[in-house]
Amino acid sequence: MAIRPIIRFPDPRLRVAAEPVTRFDTDLRSLADDLLETMRAAPGLGITAPHIGVALRLVVLELEPGEVGFYVNPAVIEASSDTIRQTEGSVSMPGVVEDIERPARVTIRYRDLEGAEHIEAADGFRAVCHQHEIDQLDGIFWIDRLSRLKRDRVIARYRKLGRG
Repeated sequence: MAIRPIIRFPDPRLRVAAEPVTRFDTDLRSLADDLLETMRAAPGLGITAPHIGVALRLVVLELEPGEVGFYVNPAVIEASSDTIRQTEGSVSMPGVVEDIERPARVTIRYRDLEGAEHIEAADGFRAVCHQHEIDQLDGIFWIDRLSRLKRDRVIARYRKLGRG
């Protein structure tokens, strides 16, 4: 396992849709392990392969210590019409957060690291995290969900921190 450099906003690679994983092998497991170690060092609760410059559809979530989920080729297959507001941020834009409104419940389809298919229903914070990371896989950076005014304010705060 290795901690990999995280791509920082406004790197254009954060806006590129990731490719589906087609090989479920030791290279994928190694990438997943590196992502987990990188996420923990950041620190963060979720990370995608694109955050480290690898354009593959792989997500790691650890919403509770020791409860790690690896999601390969995840996709939202159902979303509720009711919404929730949650504070979000990114390992690629550390130091700034903002509230985002998203569906309160989702169902996702994904594969595990061995290639087996799974369906997971999630609500609340977990649902938000899935949507946030799947957006990133689709090349949608979290601030794209903000109004233009709020997005400009977040970017200004980030630049003021000397990170952008």
